Amino acid sequence: MNSSLDAEIIIVGGGLVGLTLAAALLRAGLSVIVLESSDAPLPSPVAPDATQFDQRVFAINRASENIFRALGQGCESAWTVMQEQRISPYHNMQVWEKQGSIEFCCADIFEENLGHIIEQQVMLVALQRIVQSYDTVQILRPAQWQSFTTHEQHIQVDLQDGRSLKAAVLIGADGAHSKVREQAGIQWDSQPYGHHALVATVRTELPHAKTAWQRFLPTGPLAFLPLSEPHTSSIVWSTPPEHAKALLNMSPAEFADSLQKAFDSKLGVIEATHSRGVFPLVRRHAKQYVLPRLALVGDALRTIHPLAGQGVNMGLLDAAALADVLIKAHAQHHDVGSYWTLRGYERWRKGHNLLMLNSMDAFKHLFSNDILPLRVARNLSLNVANKAPWFKQHMILQAMGVKGGDLPSLARWTLNEVSV
Repeated sequence: MNSSLDAEIIIVGGGLVGLTLAAALLRAGLSVIVLESSDAPLPSPVAPDATQFDQRVFAINRASENIFRALGQGCESAWTVMQEQRISPYHNMQVWEKQGSIEFCCADIFEENLGHIIEQQVMLVALQRIVQSYDTVQILRPAQWQSFTTHEQHIQVDLQDGRSLKAAVLIGADGAHSKVREQAGIQWDSQPYGHHALVATVRTELPHAKTAWQRFLPTGPLAFLPLSEPHTSSIVWSTPPEHAKALLNMSPAEFADSLQKAFDSKLGVIEATHSRGVFPLVRRHAKQYVLPRLALVGDALRTIHPLAGQGVNMGLLDAAALADVLIKAHAQHHDVGSYWTLRGYERWRKGHNLLMLNSMDAFKHLFSNDILPLRVARNLSLNVANKAPWFKQHMILQAMGVKGGDLPSLARWTLNEVSV
């Protein structure tokens, strides 16, 4: 490393994507500074038998699992730290509308599961432990930065406390309202989906049977994601803003009744509901991913509808792909912060991101309406597809993130160990 630099990489944002990128770079011997603005206490490890669940959960596919398995030192990986807490594998997925349905099963592709439902807190605890195990990292928290200046050989980040830090590359992993992106002057396309997502944890009369459930309603999709407790699920209900507000303001009994009806009572009576949260859904995509000595990852460059649960998986692939590009350049003694080095990351990820964004747009428009001819066609298509094993296998592999030859090296990482 250039002795005038404080670190080779500065990452703004200590969330899931930022910490994943940090762990990948540290694993390869690069030095990293993580700047996290939040002064909230660090999350504590989650006991496997704890009765409370984090309101934010994510469906983690096989590609993301591979990334987590690869990050760490010795016998401890981010994945093993998650397993010490709790992860929820799901074996089946059922998707239905009024008269049409399709079911996916892990046995169709000879796998132990289709993926895992994991709480945000569980993943943050694991990634923080892995990152902090390296002596080539500095985590500054809380750290407020006020500006950065790009120079020919480095980028300088000035903090509000008067300190200045120099690195070869600055990474914006600071979310949808990224200040890094804003100061860099990178524009993005932004369009509301016309939905807000209501999230909550619920207890049901019948066990979820390790099945992820999703019903397409005319107003938007409703998903039940199975948690480690057999009668407890996390829900994501995408619906117009006024309906989301009404659901948020209902009493627990009124909300449980509305939810049960919308879900066709698939899991019997909704016995209890816990705290609810609502956030708007907006399609966003940055027009540039990189500038000289600067790159964006995760929600800082793209946000997507949650109906397929791919948002965080796409962000983790961003981190793994950028890590591959930076590590290769570093190994070849190239300038890791040059525009042409970073441009390779943009070319790699932009096509995949556009494909996913456009696919989710199409699904959202196809299913979020009640036009009779289209509804009949949708239901017929679901029933026909359910009888086509080759089609279902293709869809499962796509959702698991393992189909295609452009995966980053960490996402292709394997271990001779069965995931259960």
